[in-house]
Order: sequence, then C-alpha cells, then structure tokens
Amino acid sequence: MGGYYCLFPCLLVCFLLDTLGSHSLNQTCNPTDLEALLSFSSSLDRKGSRLVGWGPNDTACCSWTGVSCDLGRVVGLDLSNKSLHGGISSAISLLDGLVTLNLSGNSLHGQPPVGLGRLARMRILDLSMNMLSGAFPTSEHGFPAIEVVNVSFNQFKGPHPVFPGAMNLTVLDISSNAFSGGINTMVLCVAPVKALRFSRNKFTGQVLTGFGQCKMLTELSIDGSGLTGNLPSDLYTISELRRLSLRDNLLSGNLGENLGNFSQLIHIDLSYNMFRGIIPDMFGGLRRLEFLNLGSNLLTGTLPASLSSCPMLRVINLRNNSLSGKITIDFRLLPRLIVLDAGANMLSGPIPPDLMWCTELRTLNLGKNMLDGDITESFKNLRSLSHLSLDRNGFTNLSSALRVLQHLPKLTTLVLTKNFHGGETLPMDGINGFKSMQVFVLANCALSGMIPPWLKSMESLRALDLSWNKLNGKIPLWLGNLNDLFYVDLSNNLFSGELPESFTQMKGLISSNSSSEHASMEDFPLFIKKNSCNKGLQYNHVSSFPPSLILSNNLLVGPALWGLGNLVKLHVLDLGWNNLSGSIPDELSTISSLEELNLTHNGLSGSIPESLAKLTFLSTFDVSYNNLTGLIPAGGQFSTFTNENFVGNAGLCLRWNGPCFGKAPFEEGSDGTDTISAMLTMTYITVEVGFAFGLLTVCNILFFARAWRAAYFLAVDRFFDKLYVMTMVKVNKLTRIWEDKDHL
Repeated sequence: MGGYYCLFPCLLVCFLLDTLGSHSLNQTCNPTDLEALLSFSSSLDRKGSRLVGWGPNDTACCSWTGVSCDLGRVVGLDLSNKSLHGGISSAISLLDGLVTLNLSGNSLHGQPPVGLGRLARMRILDLSMNMLSGAFPTSEHGFPAIEVVNVSFNQFKGPHPVFPGAMNLTVLDISSNAFSGGINTMVLCVAPVKALRFSRNKFTGQVLTGFGQCKMLTELSIDGSGLTGNLPSDLYTISELRRLSLRDNLLSGNLGENLGNFSQLIHIDLSYNMFRGIIPDMFGGLRRLEFLNLGSNLLTGTLPASLSSCPMLRVINLRNNSLSGKITIDFRLLPRLIVLDAGANMLSGPIPPDLMWCTELRTLNLGKNMLDGDITESFKNLRSLSHLSLDRNGFTNLSSALRVLQHLPKLTTLVLTKNFHGGETLPMDGINGFKSMQVFVLANCALSGMIPPWLKSMESLRALDLSWNKLNGKIPLWLGNLNDLFYVDLSNNLFSGELPESFTQMKGLISSNSSSEHASMEDFPLFIKKNSCNKGLQYNHVSSFPPSLILSNNLLVGPALWGLGNLVKLHVLDLGWNNLSGSIPDELSTISSLEELNLTHNGLSGSIPESLAKLTFLSTFDVSYNNLTGLIPAGGQFSTFTNENFVGNAGLCLRWNGPCFGKAPFEEGSDGTDTISAMLTMTYITVEVGFAFGLLTVCNILFFARAWRAAYFLAVDRFFDKLYVMTMVKVNKLTRIWEDKDHL
C-alpha cells in the first residue's frame, strides 16, 4: 500500500504540469507577434510549406507548429526541415521577444532582413542549409545577446560577418559559403568565442595571423579555403584548442616543435597541404590526442616514435608523403587505434608484430611502400579488421598470407596487388574463411594456377580483380552465381573456353538493390588498374566502382553470349583481344547505362546492330579487327567515334565517307599491313619526290645558264614594276574620290 501513497503525489504533479502546459499552448499570443508570424508565413511559397495550424483564424499562435511562447510572447521559432520556399519576411524582426530562431534545412532564398540584428534577446540563430545569398546583414550594435550563429551551407558572399557588440558569442559557423577577403580576428576574438567554423569559403592570403587573441578558442576549422603561408607563431599560444582542422589548403613550411604546446588537442587535420620537412617528434605532451591526419603533404623523415605516447589515439593518417625507414611506433601502447593509414610512402622492413595489440583496428593501409617479409600469424589477433591494403610492396608467401588472413571474421576489403613476384601459385585448397569479403583484389602478382574453388564461399563478394596474372583454365560457372558481384576483372590472363552461361544472370548486374545494404569505410583508397604500370583509377568507396565485366586479353572462344542484354546495370563490357566468334548481340542495346563496349581483336562477324545507336551514355566503342560487314550505324554516340574504332574489318562500310569501299579500305597485305595505308604512304612519297626534283631542276638551270638567269630576273623586275604602277594608279584614284567627297 505504501507504494500507492508514493505514486499519488507524482500523478498529481504530472496532472498539474499537463494542465498548465495545455493552458500555455492555448493562450492567445501577443497581437504584434501574431501579425509578425502571419506576415512571415505569407512571404513563403505555400506549395512546399508544412506549417500545420498557421492561419489568421487561429489567434492561439503559441500552439502553431514550431512556435514556443513564454507568458504570451513568442520566444522560439523552430521551422527546421519543413520544406519552406521563399524569402524571409522583414516582419520577423517584430518578434522582439525571440530568443531562438531555427530555419535550417529549407529552401529559403534571398538576403535575410537587416532587422534581424535588432532582436535584442536572440541568443541562437540557425539559417544553415538554405539558398540565402548576398551579404549577411550585421551592424556595429546588432545581435547584442547572440551566442550561437550558424549560417553554413548557403550562398553568402562578401566579407564574413562580425558581431562587435556580441560579448557572449561562443560559436560562429559560416562554412560552405562564398565569403572572401581576410578574417577579422581583432573583432572576432573580443568575445569569448569557442568555436570558429570557416571551412569551404574563398578567403585569400595569410589569414591565420591573429587567432592567438582568441584565448578561449577550442575549435578552429578552415578547410578548403585557399589559405597560404606558414602556421603563425601566435596560433600555438591557444592553450585550450581541442580541434584544429586546416585541411585542403595551400599552407606550407615546416611543422614546428610548437605543435606540442596544444596539450588539450584531441583532433588535428593538416592534410592536403604543402607542408615539408620532418614530422617533429613532439607528441609526448599530447596525451588527449585521438585523431591525427597529416596525409598528402611533402613530409619526409621517419615516423615519430613519440606517437606511442598518445594512448587515446584512434586515427593515424600519414598517407601520401615521402616518409621512410622502418615503422618504429610501439603499438602496444595504442590499444584504442582503429585506423592506421601510412600508404604511399617509402617505408621499409616488415610489419611490426606488436601491431597485434591493436585489437580494435578496423582499417590498415600500408600499400605503396617498400615493406617486405611475410604476413605473420600475429595478424590473427586483429579480429576487428575490416579493410586491409598491402598493395605494391614486397611481401612473399601468398599461401601463408591467405591462410592467416582467413581468420579475420570482419575482413571485407583485401588488396594485395603487386606482391608475391617470386612466381607463386594461387592456392587451390586450405582456405575456407573470408565469409564477409566484399572486395578481393589480387592483381598484377604474376600468379599461376586457376581460379580457386574457395572463392565460392565469399557469398558477399561485390568486386573481384585477378587481372594481370598468369591464371589459366576455364572461368568457373559458379562465379556468375555470386549474388552481389557487380565488378569482375579477369583481364590479361590465360583463361580459355567459353564465357560461362551464368554471367548472363549476374544479380549484381541486373539489380542494385543490395548495394545500399553494404557500408563502405570513408576515404579508403581502392584502385582500378588500366595497365600493368602503377597508373590507374582511384575510388574511395566500393559503391562508386563502375559495374563492369572485364575479360579482355585472354584466350576465350565461342560466341558472345546473347543473354548479356540482361545485365541492365552494366557500365563497362570489355571482351577485347580474345577469340570470340559469331555476331554482336542486338540485345546489348537494352543496357541503357553502358559506357564502354570493347570487342576489338576477336573473330566476330555479321553487322553492327543499328540499335546500339540508342546507347546515349556510350563513350567508348571499339570493334576493330574483326570480320564485321555492312554499314556502321549512324546517329547517337556513333557520330563521335573515329575510323580507328572500326578498322581491320574487311567488309565494313564507313557511312560518313560515302559509298562502301568494300575490301579495299581495310584489306591487309601478306605482311599484315593495310593496303590503303600503303597506298597513302606511296602517294605522299611520290608527291614529295616530284616537288624536290622540280625545284632542283629550276635551280640548276638558273645557276648554269646565264641567259636564262638574266631573262628570269628581268621578268621578275618587270612584274613588280607593273604591280607597283597599278597599285599607285589605284591609290591616286581613291584619293581623288575621297577629296571630292570632302568638298561636297
């Protein structure tokens, strides 16, 4: 019973609060506020509006959507993400009791009203993610009580806003606009500002000087804004700084030991700049550091050993520099590390075995270095590892590496390109893991053998690249039955036999429903190689791979499969340099997204289907060196292709060159050269020899025959004399005509 007596007072309090709340919501708001809200509403495009309850017939505006009141006065207006269109009415400045205004996430345009600055009680202003433009309205005494201003993701331009009369300003976010000029730190730092987010604007020059005056600053973000020069010395005096992000600028110079002054620093991102020199070994005092990104600079030297003194580190990104030497970090002291990216450097030696203590590690990129040795058993401890790239190093013993890595239950991406160059063989058995694998890249390793059956167990596989090896045998039927597979590159191998029938029913190329179910680690570099050298295309997400079927440069035979037209999501189809026969399937025209179609150097016959002209995205098309006949389709993308895309076909007619040339244009001689090319070459040689002979004959006559030489020069003199006389007569006649006009 005691419990019931305790429950009764609680119920009574709840009832009273509910009653008071209902009374507050139903109260009639101030007439001036009501008029201001109605004027604001009338300036909007009602088509996209979702302002429930707003209208002149309801004077209880405190119950309207997004409106909050205190004692009958409107103190809050939150209309974020309401699909509002139109401008912001100047009547909003009549809400003189307004404390919070949030209009973010809409489609408002135009310039905000100047009267906003007269709202003396407003503390929070959020106009982010709209299409507002022009200069942001500020004045010397405007926004006196403002604390938080967010106008990010708009189209404002001109000098950035300052609030000289706002002595309580703590957060200013103007990122993703077009503000230009310098940064007025003298005014900004008068207030106890804590966060300045100025990224992705159009600032110029060395704008970082002066931030040392912002003694309370904890966050400074100016990414992608064209900053130049060195890091100024006064920047290092901001002892409270926790987040410093200056990525994607043109900053240069050396990173000084003064970076160690940021004892409170948690996040630092200086990537994509032009910093040079060594990374100072000063991390011993940054005990709170969690995120370090110095990637894509010009840094040299070795990895700083003092990184081991940052026990809170979760992300280390030093990718794309010129760092060298061995990896000397003591990973036993970094148990929280989840990302280690030191790819594209010149690091050497083996992978440290103490990396096994980083049991939370999810992403490891050490590709494009000079590392060597084996993938040791210690890797089995990295059971959280999801993305692993070790490409373009000198690792050996592929069989051992795969038998170790198969024990990583969460591994989704494995890139081992350009390793194992000792003539190794792709193992056929002993592998039964990789159940979570989505991207498997083992290209350009000079591997022999066949496609192993254990790949069949990768039921989540989305991208497979075994190109530029020496693999042989038939392409197994089961490969086309992997439900999520949408990118296959088996080019530049020795595969033989016919295309497997299952390739016409690849679900990953028929439907893309499964793509949204797979997450991809942000900014993890994946490369698609176009040749055997280091150049290729980089994709940071597997979802951005173009759906592709690349089987070129093999020994495949038989007809091109007619069922390939089912692959409606396909972007790239490359079957060039094989021994395929038969005709080009007309149904390829149903692959509306097709961008590249390469059938060069095969034995295809028949005509090019006219329906292929309907492929509006087709940018690359090559059917050269086959046995095709008939007319080349006209219109569409075919008007952009050159003769080189069709040469080597005996009976193929170039429609835009007039009538069909039969075999003559492309007929090959016994030595394999084109007859037309030989004829053109002979024509050019004959003309050039004739011109040279004629010129030499004239010169000999003029040199040895004195009479001829005299007659020649006399004729030349008479010609120029006659030309001079005719010219002067014409000039004098025109002069008289103009003089006559002047006298009229």
